[in-house]
Amino acid sequence: MIVKRTAGGYQGRGLHGEVVELLGRRILSGEIADGQTLDVLGLEQELDVSRTVLREALRVLKAKGLVDARPKRGTFVQARTEWRLLDPDVVRWQFEGRDDSRFLDDLAEMRGIIEPASARLAALRRTDEDLAALELAIDRMAAAARGDGDAVDADVAFHRALLAATHNELLVRMEVVLETGLAARDRLVHGAVRDDDPTPAHAAVLDAVRARDPEAAGAAAGALLAKSLVDVEKARAVGSAGEHR
Repeated sequence: MIVKRTAGGYQGRGLHGEVVELLGRRILSGEIADGQTLDVLGLEQELDVSRTVLREALRVLKAKGLVDARPKRGTFVQARTEWRLLDPDVVRWQFEGRDDSRFLDDLAEMRGIIEPASARLAALRRTDEDLAALELAIDRMAAAARGDGDAVDADVAFHRALLAATHNELLVRMEVVLETGLAARDRLVHGAVRDDDPTPAHAAVLDAVRARDPEAAGAAAGALLAKSLVDVEKARAVGSAGEHR
C-alpha cells in the first residue's frame, strides 16, 4: 500500500497511520458515503494489512467521529453531524483534492466572530513577547510576498500569534481549527490569486495592537476578513473558469 504523505498529516506511526490517512480521505471526499458499511475483509485484502492494523486505524477514525460499529451491522461511516469537525485531520481531509465550499463559508463566519474580538483583546493584553511574535510573522509574510519563504506558513503564524496575544486559554485553543482551516484556505487562494501582497492588511492589525487601540484593532481585523472573502471568491471564480474550459 502506498499512501501519499502530506505536511501536517496524521501523526500516528507505522502502517496503521497510513491506513488512517487513506480511509480518512476516502470518507471526507465522499468516496465512502455516510451510512455505508465498511467491507473490513475487503479492505484488509485491498490494502494488504493485517486485521490488527486495520482495527487500530478504525479505532482512530472512531475517535474522530467518522466511523462506529454495531452488532450485526459492522463498522459503518457515521453521519456528518457526528464528525469531530474541529479535529485537525478532519479539517485537512475536507480540503484535500477538492474545494469544500460549505466548510470555507463556515470558516469565514467563525473567523468573523472570533478574530475581531481577539484583536481587541490582544490590543488590551499584548506583551512585548506577543508583539515580537506578530512582527516576526509580518516579516515572514513580506518576505514570502517577495518570493522568499512560504506565504501559508507566515499567515498561519500571524493568526496563531494574534490568538496567543489574547491570553485567553479557550481562544488560544481555537488555533486547532483556525490553523488547519487557514492553511487549506490559503493554499486555495495563493494558488489562484496572483500578485497579491497580504502584508499591509495584516500589518494594520499589528499597528493597532501595538498602539493598544482595541477599536482600531477590531476594525483592522474586520477589514482583513473582508479582503479574505474577496480573495476566496476570486479563487472560486478561477476554479470555476478552469472547470469550464
